[in-house]
Amino acid sequence: MAQIQESGGQGDGKKRAKKQSTQVDMTPLVDLAFLLLTFFVLTSTFSKPKVLRMIFPEKLEKDNPNVKPPEVKNGLTILLTENDQIYYYNGALNKETEMIRTDYTKKGLRSILVERNAPLIDKLKKLQIELGKANENDTATKNRVEREAKEAQIASKLVVLVKHSKDATYENVIDVVDEFLITQVAKYFVVDEGLDPMEEELIKNLENE
Repeated sequence: MAQIQESGGQGDGKKRAKKQSTQVDMTPLVDLAFLLLTFFVLTSTFSKPKVLRMIFPEKLEKDNPNVKPPEVKNGLTILLTENDQIYYYNGALNKETEMIRTDYTKKGLRSILVERNAPLIDKLKKLQIELGKANENDTATKNRVEREAKEAQIASKLVVLVKHSKDATYENVIDVVDEFLITQVAKYFVVDEGLDPMEEELIKNLENE
């Protein structure tokens, strides 16, 4: 707190004006500064690191029949190879599988994913529009929309496997996962066991045509 000190004359019988000096106690201000610092630290939201969601299937064990590979009967398998080449095929792998070449452009892989994932994309767009029309304080609608969005993602029938050869790059994998995020693919798996011999043969036959 501020204190005022008064000093009078020299005692020579003459009346002099009293001089006043002011001293400010800074201790309360220091306490206030620490209180404000603590308040802002506790109420601040720290930025979360942005990472890509990578899903790896469980490794198959010969002695464990309960662990099965992801079902891709109606799904899509994407193959990444050297020189930024990308191939895909539909459904399960067999001798009659049709191997198709594509690229990383909007008219390539993205258009394929948009076409295959159209039901989920349309559902999420409708929910997003409904959420935009809701009142900011309408938590019931927000919770319902979020719940329906998660249910739609779980119910999505599109399953995508990503497999890569030893000559593919990390950039290739990241580019493909980026396309998954853009096209709202809910179920995708990155397999780290390389290409199947039959897949390599199909690619080779396609290149020789």
